Amino acid sequence: MNAPETAGIDKQALLAHAMEMAREAARIQLKYFRSGDLDIRTKHGEADIVTRADRESEQAITDAIRSLYPDHGILAEESGDNSGNAEWVWVIDPLDGTTNYAAGLPLFAVSIGIRHRGETVCGVVYAPYLNEMFTAIAGHGAQLNGREIHASACDRLDRAVVSTGFPVDKAETSDNNLDNVARVLPRVRGLRRLGAASLDLCYVAAGILDGYWEMGLHEWDVCAGELIVREAGGMAGLFREDRGISQYAAAPGLLPHLLPLLH
Repeated sequence: MNAPETAGIDKQALLAHAMEMAREAARIQLKYFRSGDLDIRTKHGEADIVTRADRESEQAITDAIRSLYPDHGILAEESGDNSGNAEWVWVIDPLDGTTNYAAGLPLFAVSIGIRHRGETVCGVVYAPYLNEMFTAIAGHGAQLNGREIHASACDRLDRAVVSTGFPVDKAETSDNNLDNVARVLPRVRGLRRLGAASLDLCYVAAGILDGYWEMGLHEWDVCAGELIVREAGGMAGLFREDRGISQYAAAPGLLPHLLPLLH
């Protein structure tokens, strides 16, 4: 990768670098996927794990950022917040869907969001096994493998396919999303649990899913995906503010029907 030539940063160049970083992380992940050589460790309990691929992927991405953009900050899942007072901050989940990955399920992704003065301006979500590269630049729409994508036109719950997820502390509290599932499940055509928030968001952006919600997330889970949803014409935001990042995303016509069910 070649560093930018000028101090002024071109967002297309930023996006291209983020895509290249995502592909390098993907090469690492595919090398270990279903290999039996994952070196799985727990972080905050048996439901919260990290693998060799998480660590090596994050290292590859952060090394590239520090080489290309040494004055940029980094907020990453495994190494934490090293953003300081930087105007530009890279928000990274090197391997979103680690539980899927460790189990040999192919729904996992690299998520890289880039913020300037607190606003997300670029987003990349790459699913290595599926070879699906979702990208967006603020104000320029969203793409899947270079093709423009749009949120669905669904405006009825009984025709909607939606997804959700569960917080890592689901066994320790009754505030674990089951009440929301009980309200939504009987009303929709289908309810899915993918296990990778960045992909849930991107599938809403692509019109594959009509809606998604999940509580207890972190910035690195949603930074890139939320921008991609918005740039695809979808709606995204928080449905509560007392349970980590409690994210929703939906087709515009579906949101007025879905959001009142989420507590």
